[in-house]
Amino acid sequence: MADETVLDVRHLSKTFPVSRNIGQVIRREPQQYVRAVEDVSFTIHRGETLGLVGESGCGKSTLSRTIMRLYKPDEGMILFSDYGNLALAQGRQLRKARQRIQMVFQDPYSSLNPKMTVRQMFYEEMSVHHLCTRSEFENRAKEIMSLVGMPADALDRYPSAFSGGQRQRLCIARALIMKPELLIADEPVSALDMSIQAQIINLLDRLRRDMNLTMIFISHGLRVVQYISDHVMVMYLGRIVEMGTTQEIFEHPAHPYTRILTLAAPEIGASHLDEDKPVIRGETPSPIQLPSGCPFHPRCPWAQDICRSVDPELRESPSGHAVRCHYPLAKDVEFVAKDPLDKPLPQN
Repeated sequence: MADETVLDVRHLSKTFPVSRNIGQVIRREPQQYVRAVEDVSFTIHRGETLGLVGESGCGKSTLSRTIMRLYKPDEGMILFSDYGNLALAQGRQLRKARQRIQMVFQDPYSSLNPKMTVRQMFYEEMSVHHLCTRSEFENRAKEIMSLVGMPADALDRYPSAFSGGQRQRLCIARALIMKPELLIADEPVSALDMSIQAQIINLLDRLRRDMNLTMIFISHGLRVVQYISDHVMVMYLGRIVEMGTTQEIFEHPAHPYTRILTLAAPEIGASHLDEDKPVIRGETPSPIQLPSGCPFHPRCPWAQDICRSVDPELRESPSGHAVRCHYPLAKDVEFVAKDPLDKPLPQN
């Protein structure tokens, strides 16, 4: 079913304590915290791809790892398929859910154990979850290697025998061998050469269509996100500043941050960089002490007095296009100040 919900995240927050030196401890200075993810809510339906974009440090990777429960959230709910609320899950419930959520990490070199062959890595993963017998594993391993464009004899090699692009294909294969419902790709091409990036993006796009995968695709490259995503969510300093369909985000960006990012993104096929394209000026504020009002106002060319004193709410248009801004740039769209993501809790 096209409208079947696979992941429903509600008001998710995650903070990390800032380490203190001995002088701060002696002076009994209060503990400070980095608000890595703050009040994030979104929904993904089966077969959809959500593109997650934003500058380094905006909370993209922290959000994805919290969804996987590599980090335990401070607040909020993570409703995944039929597995209940992963924010509170423990033991068998969490273990079974993790079989169905797999992740492809950014660095293919550190993601693979250099002391194990590909076959050993794949078999260890499946045997830990008791998913198949030895004979069933052999067939599954060869099938998944074929899907990612790798020869079957690569199963008996060590990671050092492969290039960066091949290693990332192996990381994708390792994730898919578990038959996940949700695949999280955390900047899977940022460490690869440009020509290899295109191969991996095309591979992921083909696999998600052929296998009806639900995917969260995290990237700095907006054009890559535009190519592969059905919906786009833009984050800034741990919060959602805009989200909507890919067409809405790229054709009618409503938040100044999104507008500048889309204008500054290089066009696919461009032979040279356009030096006249806009850039975001200034430094990102400290996530420990956010500025008053809208966190983006120190860098926003359209900031008004209210932006410096009042934090805007996340508002949504009838089409589902949401923006956190006092003065949305999409003038032809009416945004209503409400939280449409507060839905009744499922009855378990």
